[in-house]
Amino acid sequence: MPFITVSALPVREIFPGLRARLIHTDRQTHSWVEVDAGAAFPEHQHPHEQIVTVMEGELELVVEGAVHRLTPGTVFVIPAEVRHSGRGVTACRVLDVFSPARDDYR
Repeated sequence: MPFITVSALPVREIFPGLRARLIHTDRQTHSWVEVDAGAAFPEHQHPHEQIVTVMEGELELVVEGAVHRLTPGTVFVIPAEVRHSGRGVTACRVLDVFSPARDDYR
């Protein structure tokens, strides 16, 4: 599947108010996420490194208790096994890249 149109991918609600379109390879998962204003995801951790890129809107990301405001063009790298949570300050679009691939999202 070398050519993909993101808008044609099925939508999966990963948390209430967070809808993802997912692309998996053997080594990575790309999660194109639409976040509703005020929608939150609870504190959690996973064995995947996660690169968070905000494309539109504003996302509040809490990593190990420190609050970070991400706006378009900002990127935050969350190491594996680090606790994090967050919420959409506004409606936003985010690209999350996970390595290794998220088999639990397949």
